[in-house]
Amino acid sequence: MTIESLPTFTKPARQRWESIPADIHQRLLSNVWCGQCRHETTITNFSGTIKGGDLLLVGKCAECHGDVAQVIEGS
Repeated sequence: MTIESLPTFTKPARQRWESIPADIHQRLLSNVWCGQCRHETTITNFSGTIKGGDLLLVGKCAECHGDVAQVIEGS
């Protein structure tokens, strides 16, 4: 991953993301539903924020480049 492709996170979102084991990161990123493709895909060019206590990743579908999101529920 190059510097240009590093995701942008708010500080609380970065802390939450870093608390998740690294081996789980790829599983979360590749398990995103795309409403346009109508199947599971990988999220790319994503950013992260905390919304309602949950980590929200917002980005693009790896296939059609449509908008997708992944919610990682808080503990």
